Amino acid sequence: MKLLKLFAPPLLLVVLFFPAIPPAHAQSNFSMYFGMGTARVKSNGQSYDFFGTGMPVSAPAMGGLFGIFGADYMFRKHIGFGAEYSVHFSQASYAGIDYRPAFFDFNAIYKPLSGDSRVVPEIQGGLGGENLKFYLAQQSCIGVSCTTFTQYLQSSNHFELHASGGLRIYVKGGVFIRPQVDIHWVNNNIEFGSDWVPEYTAAVGYTFGGR
Repeated sequence: MKLLKLFAPPLLLVVLFFPAIPPAHAQSNFSMYFGMGTARVKSNGQSYDFFGTGMPVSAPAMGGLFGIFGADYMFRKHIGFGAEYSVHFSQASYAGIDYRPAFFDFNAIYKPLSGDSRVVPEIQGGLGGENLKFYLAQQSCIGVSCTTFTQYLQSSNHFELHASGGLRIYVKGGVFIRPQVDIHWVNNNIEFGSDWVPEYTAAVGYTFGGR
């Protein structure tokens, strides 16, 4: 249930996106994939005192485990378009509060080799955004029983440019595994120490309509 809530935005996108795809012909196909990986960027080196305690806390680097979800439509053997969404599985600490980073992008796709090959390189390029949601963890106690809950504070959104290179390795029929390296260029990424955010993922997916 938690995973379904986490990936609700891209699942809704696919529900809206799928009926709009033209009927498949000999050169077209539709793919979906899900996987895991990590996105990394260094700390901005700043310290923050969000609660006025006089004890500022250092901002962290970005890292940890991300989930990735994507879908694409190849309307020609070598050319198509798609959408991708990656999100940190759990809330992480950011200078005394919690946060959850996510990236979403819309891409043009180029596959230099025929889809009939077992190993298919692919190159993507497009644009999207980085979304950082911030939360405050609080604890409520009645007697000896305590409950921790999180309160949403605000979001920080940044425009991004996206590029990636990967391989689709078809293991049986339409089933493939997909190692990929992504580069996110995030405009004015002040919460971290660089506008460049590399991401490394591996996914499992399926291609409908032949290759």
